Amino acid sequence: MARVGLTAERLAVAGAELADEVGFDKVTVSALARRFGVKDASLYSHVKNSQDLKTRIALLALEELADRVAAALAGRAGKDALTSFANAYRDYAREHPGRYAAGQLKLDAETIRASAAGRHSQMTRAILRGYDLAEPDETDAVRLLGSTFHGYVTLERAGSFRHTARDTADSWSRILDALDILLRNWPAA
Repeated sequence: MARVGLTAERLAVAGAELADEVGFDKVTVSALARRFGVKDASLYSHVKNSQDLKTRIALLALEELADRVAAALAGRAGKDALTSFANAYRDYAREHPGRYAAGQLKLDAETIRASAAGRHSQMTRAILRGYDLAEPDETDAVRLLGSTFHGYVTLERAGSFRHTARDTADSWSRILDALDILLRNWPAA
């Protein structure tokens, strides 16, 4: 019998909170059961296994990040949209490190299609409309932005920029300036 109050959604949220506290790689059904003060078996009527739990956390994270970025983009275009998108992305990664890591989980094609992943791509492409890029340049630019944002926040979270006195926010701002200039002056193939 399912424990009263436990649902797959509640477990995903609690798992996301746990991921932010201890790291996504340490989230297991057992760890979550301890958090609720129940036996592991109590959770298996809601999640199949740790992989199912992690997938649910990843889907939650993708949805949260898409909602945050969409709110940040509302009514913006050009460099303002680029900066708002990037800052929402970076802020989410800093505030929710475990959830951010969950959002990087490799998902199967069917799960990806049913997730908020498509919204991320659509919003990135919406930003790029302000830069008037045609294919295949638009796809290359989507990959550039994703790689830059992910690379920066991953290195920043790992403490890789601590070796200099320059504030990471200053470097971030300069990177966004450089991306805007590059996108406005995209090189011809």
